[in-house]
Amino acid sequence: KHIFVCENLRKDGHPRGCCSQKGGADIRLRFKQEIIEQGLVGKVRANKAGCLDFCEQGPTVVVYPEAIWYRISVPEKDIPDIIKEHCKEGKIVERCRIQL
Repeated sequence: KHIFVCENLRKDGHPRGCCSQKGGADIRLRFKQEIIEQGLVGKVRANKAGCLDFCEQGPTVVVYPEAIWYRISVPEKDIPDIIKEHCKEGKIVERCRIQL
């Protein structure tokens, strides 16, 4: 699986905000750490992405190959749950899901 984490940066005061100013880089690093902790190195990757176009909803990630989009509201809960439930167990974490 491949997790893309938005780290787009917009100018201060932009009405939509941006994932970078909402902790995008830290979120990506937390995903990487969680991948290690849950024993998924080589099976799941987390990489930086440009704008995923949902910045106003909060930091955004998309998981492939399923193309499931998530909003990260509470990183310390959402990230471990996405890795465990989505990446290990194949379940969508509905509370975090962005409906397209």
